[in-house]
Amino acid sequence: MKRRKFLRNSSTVAAGMLSAPLLASCNETTAAKDTGKIPILPIAICTWDFGNATAKAWEVLEKGGSSLDAVHQGVMVEENDLNNSTVGNGGRPDRDGNVTLDACIMDKDGNCGAVLAMQNIANPISVARKVMEETPHVMLAGKGAEQFAYEQGFEKTDLLTEESKQAWLEWKKTSQYKPIINIENHDTIGMLAIDADGDIAGACTTSGMAYKMAGRVGDSPIIGAGLFVDNEVGGATATGVGEEVVRTVGSFLIVELMRQGKSPQEACEEGVKRIIAKNKDKQDFQIGFIAINKKGETGGYCIHPGFTYRTFTKEGHINNPSDSYLKS
Repeated sequence: MKRRKFLRNSSTVAAGMLSAPLLASCNETTAAKDTGKIPILPIAICTWDFGNATAKAWEVLEKGGSSLDAVHQGVMVEENDLNNSTVGNGGRPDRDGNVTLDACIMDKDGNCGAVLAMQNIANPISVARKVMEETPHVMLAGKGAEQFAYEQGFEKTDLLTEESKQAWLEWKKTSQYKPIINIENHDTIGMLAIDADGDIAGACTTSGMAYKMAGRVGDSPIIGAGLFVDNEVGGATATGVGEEVVRTVGSFLIVELMRQGKSPQEACEEGVKRIIAKNKDKQDFQIGFIAINKKGETGGYCIHPGFTYRTFTKEGHINNPSDSYLKS
């Protein structure tokens, strides 16, 4: 108000003399803000070497699609791949011979949906999104999730392929449950994406541990454990023995570490170290984390060598070997 009064009471010449430097100052401030702005470029990142999934996500992003659509369509590629025995249709069954699927999805606004231990539906990630968008709930489980899927128009599908059935029958000869590092443990595809608007979303889907106890649910459909997104900070997702990720609320932890100033790589490393600290006498299992921050920086870390993660940007499509806590 003082400035307006001053200008009203000043002569035209004086006003002109004053306004020139003020406008120049304003332009300089605007220019400084524009110069200092960090451009956020689209990116898709997922656990393991699921190149077809990241390629599909990138196709969505490149066309200007949302990060939510990108992660949804990306992970669905693996759900539909009958050769992938760890996700979706064709996944390995529990010890009773039933294929049960888990998935969750989270958008830029913190909305999320999940399904747990769902049978007979080929695309749990799509049902999870319906839970997020069409219900007041976050999670639906078992028969309730299955019934909801039918109500939403999903078809009943026999998820146990002949290949998975024969592997299960072979396992029953010994019924020994001992997950093999980097084999049975890569039971998940977790994906994160940033779109052209700079918004982050994530998705995670799995058939769970092969030959698990009936009803077992790991970290993958648990918001905060297997997946977490905060659009102000970044996102993280996990793979491996889900019980250990749940105990540390791993993905939420990594996002909070990034909020405190750690890079995605530093946050993933700290997440693994927290799990190791809880299992000082037990290291015969695998955990892998990936993360992305608001700048589009990425990171990945695991317990044992062998974990990789895919990134797709305009710079290229890369399978990244993850550094590990144990070196051999």
